[in-house]
Amino acid sequence: MRHSALSKILVGLCLAGFALAVGVPDLGAQWYGRNKVQYQKFDFKIMKTRHYDVYYYLQDEATVKMACLMAERWYARLSRMFNHELKGRQPLILYGSSPEFQQTTVTQEMLGEGTGGFTESFKRRIVLPYGASLAETDHVIGHELVHAFQYDIMAQGHSDQARGNDAALRIPLWFIEGMAEYLSIGPVDPNTSMWMRDAVRRKELPQLKKLDNSYKFFPYRWGQAVWAYITGRWGDEVIGKMMKSVGRAGDYEIILESVLGVKLKQLSADWHKAMQDAYGPVLEKTQPVDTFAKTLFKGVESNPYNIAPAVSPDGRSLIFLSSRDLFSIDLFLADADTGKVRRKIISTAVDPHFESIQFIKSAGSWDAAGERFVFGGIAKGRPVLTVIDVAKDKIVREVPFKELAEILNPVFSPDGRYLAFTGLAGGVSDLFIYDLRDNILQQMTRDVFADLQPAWSPDGKTVAFVTERFSANMEWVEPGYYELALLDIASGRIQKLLAFPNAKNINPQWTPDGGALYFLSDQNGKTDIYRIDVATAQISQVTNLYTGVAGITELSPSISVALGTGRLVFSGYLGGYYSLFALDDPAALAGQAFLAQFEGDPGILPPRKEPEGSLLGLLKNPLFGLPKDQNFTIADYNPKLGLDYVSPPNIAVGVDRYGTYGAGGLSAYWSDMLGYHTVVTTAFTGSRLIDTSGVVGYLNNRHRLNWGAAAQRIVYPYPYYSYFQQDGLIYDVEDIYRLINYDLSVFGQYPLSQVSRFQLSAGYRITDYNHTVYQRIYDLNGFLLDYQKYNPGDMPEAMNYAYMTGGYYYDTGMFGATSPILGQNIGLTVSPAVGKMTFATLSADFRKYIMPVRPFTLAFRAMHLGRYGKDSEDTRFYPLYIAYWDLVRGYESYSNEELSYYDANPAETFDFGRLYGSKMMVANVELRFPLLGVLGLGKGYYGAWPLEFYGFFDWGVAYASAPNQWWGGYDGEGNPVPEKVKPWFAGGDRKPIRSYGIGLRTNLFGYLILGLNYVYPMDRPVRGWHFQVSISPGF
Repeated sequence: MRHSALSKILVGLCLAGFALAVGVPDLGAQWYGRNKVQYQKFDFKIMKTRHYDVYYYLQDEATVKMACLMAERWYARLSRMFNHELKGRQPLILYGSSPEFQQTTVTQEMLGEGTGGFTESFKRRIVLPYGASLAETDHVIGHELVHAFQYDIMAQGHSDQARGNDAALRIPLWFIEGMAEYLSIGPVDPNTSMWMRDAVRRKELPQLKKLDNSYKFFPYRWGQAVWAYITGRWGDEVIGKMMKSVGRAGDYEIILESVLGVKLKQLSADWHKAMQDAYGPVLEKTQPVDTFAKTLFKGVESNPYNIAPAVSPDGRSLIFLSSRDLFSIDLFLADADTGKVRRKIISTAVDPHFESIQFIKSAGSWDAAGERFVFGGIAKGRPVLTVIDVAKDKIVREVPFKELAEILNPVFSPDGRYLAFTGLAGGVSDLFIYDLRDNILQQMTRDVFADLQPAWSPDGKTVAFVTERFSANMEWVEPGYYELALLDIASGRIQKLLAFPNAKNINPQWTPDGGALYFLSDQNGKTDIYRIDVATAQISQVTNLYTGVAGITELSPSISVALGTGRLVFSGYLGGYYSLFALDDPAALAGQAFLAQFEGDPGILPPRKEPEGSLLGLLKNPLFGLPKDQNFTIADYNPKLGLDYVSPPNIAVGVDRYGTYGAGGLSAYWSDMLGYHTVVTTAFTGSRLIDTSGVVGYLNNRHRLNWGAAAQRIVYPYPYYSYFQQDGLIYDVEDIYRLINYDLSVFGQYPLSQVSRFQLSAGYRITDYNHTVYQRIYDLNGFLLDYQKYNPGDMPEAMNYAYMTGGYYYDTGMFGATSPILGQNIGLTVSPAVGKMTFATLSADFRKYIMPVRPFTLAFRAMHLGRYGKDSEDTRFYPLYIAYWDLVRGYESYSNEELSYYDANPAETFDFGRLYGSKMMVANVELRFPLLGVLGLGKGYYGAWPLEFYGFFDWGVAYASAPNQWWGGYDGEGNPVPEKVKPWFAGGDRKPIRSYGIGLRTNLFGYLILGLNYVYPMDRPVRGWHFQVSISPGF
């Protein structure tokens, strides 16, 4: 018995060894996934200030110096607010634009255009792009520096900054992000106050505890409002006290109650009352947006964003950005009278061409004839102007600009020949005009001031735009207010248009006669539409809304005017979502000369009634913290590895009659400041030195071609214990069979785009085997007589292999909560191996997901995996198997009556050898949909819980060239019959197996996707409908 059991262990070791050695692709491996592409190479330098090492690559060092001065000023402000000095120097890594920032190698995560910056905890690096304006850049630097202080404070003085990250993970996002927003903006914020007014009107103010749900309550806005209330009642100084206390305790509820002296429930009630008292009077003097204007597209939970409207000159058509298809924000064409969507123009979810259509900062525009539409986007990391023939639904022109980084708000000239737009380059924004006929780009402004949102006058002589130039103070590096300006095309002269001082004035749009401009302003604490006469500067108010006219950010374009009819379309905030509205009434469009006034400022977050507090004093003082010595030193960047993180050691100890055993593991991670080079070391050991495993890996992300190398020694022990008595002695025997895998490899991948890449790896592997016997001999009284350790010499010789794997992968799939629901995936791989055995593994995998009717997805998969070559069917290989739950369902288990060597009816038996082979083909079809969402149980796409229902059909065949012990192929007398294992299409007997059924999948809090299938295997005579559990996402 003992030797029989040991022989099974030996076979298992050999199989595992060969599987490792040849690098067989794992069917469950997630080869799919989008790519982070380094489209450009940045030559970084370091500008050293008093507190910062600023990493930059921009050629204009004056622009870099400007950011350095902003950063030093923020350091002075925040060190005062927190009463804390950062430990060590603060890294600040600057990118010239958002598309360049998205290529950063500091993190391997994919960054979207909604990410304005981040602060990572290992090295406390702040990483951010320059914004479109001085104010945007200044705000993001301040916001991210708050996080650096938070990490440092929570690290409690330790050099390991990861301690701060561990503490931060225990604190809700509203506490962390809300504090960063409050400290970088202050208590006066018309955008956040708009959100709060809307919640007051809906009577949906949440308890503070519910703000922990950051998916439902946006932590930036809600957290800022909470901190404004706390500091307005207890003073700004309370922030430093609470931050230091929560870093020690890790429980924000206890700290809130301890420092403030009030229970969390009472604090919620007091906060609610303060907002109701502040915003109730505003409701009485304003209008709800949905009663003032015609609703075209109403935002709802399943479609929260309807933004960036562009109405055609005749007012009958509308192109806008919307999340109505749930999975991305796309460009749609609609009837502006009925609100009926005609078609989707651009989809970013599954269309690999556009990486961005600038949905946060930009809108497109029509030409005067109403035939063409233009918008700015990002393709292959570079900005591109795209012109669409709307009637033909066809892209007729694409103009890339290598000299620019972003293109925002392009607009046609009245004759359709030129395009005016904002271009970002070198960290600053300027106005440009492009000649579509002669392909000439002309730069109209050239300075550090923001020049945004151009609008071409009907006579073609003037471009109205938004700028900081009139109020920014560059000597003090003080951002200015957004003001309106007029650019004379012929002379290049810029004239200030006197709108509201000390307020936001953005998004100019001409009236059809060219005599006036509509624009947005928050001059009274909330954003409304105003109209200004260009000749007289006379202003009238068009809207007086309770919430406001808004896009995603305070600077997002939100209004559009039909130059043929005067119809005005705008986006507004209502019910927690963004909707589109239309104004046609000439009287309403003319506006009222009387400007709405309020007792207080609706833009001030309660409980404050006036703009006051120590923080606001610091924010309004541009000289506080501004360095007098501005001669910063500059050095080249030379990558040096530094320790990022050491994992907590994992230790396990056990005791049995054989003694005391222990095992442990430790990992360490190193990288340079820009993430060009990463080194990972991992070590695991058991009670014996021979069981030590280790991995050393290196990854180089410096270029578009990412490559690396790895060396490893991995031990797989298989113990077997026996205890027996013989010849008056007691034997305790511990047999340990070990598979020891040594591997040295190099690998690389070259992304062609965010959705496709080539991969290549090569290496040399040694698979060794070890069998050690540890034997203790006792007398009958339990006295140890002898201890022996020896190697029986019954193991096979070591196997040496050289291997290579090359592959192409394409992925536009959109993954839902439990499975993909849109797009397609393609994976093609070839893996040759040469050594004691020679063969190649080929795989091809195609998956397609279409949604004929929302929310029903049809999912298709066709795949092949096979080993080819002279040793491809060696019996030491574990065979391919098609009955896993994610391949062909319903054949995973068997009963004795189905086995042919039992006394069973041959018509009722099933040859389980059909499930094995050296090659396989599988095809699957699923119809999947969110069950609770379809039934209307809960809100959103999935309803109350991500539970997916599906119906499926599976098909598969496993086959080989010759019989062997794994998959059979012998007649009744044991003679090989090759036809039994060859597939039917090659003249053999192997036919596909099939199954169909229904199932449910659910996502268990992001940790596990659990499925339950009710399946009918069509080719098992005695096995009918039965349940089968799966633990994996849908294919």
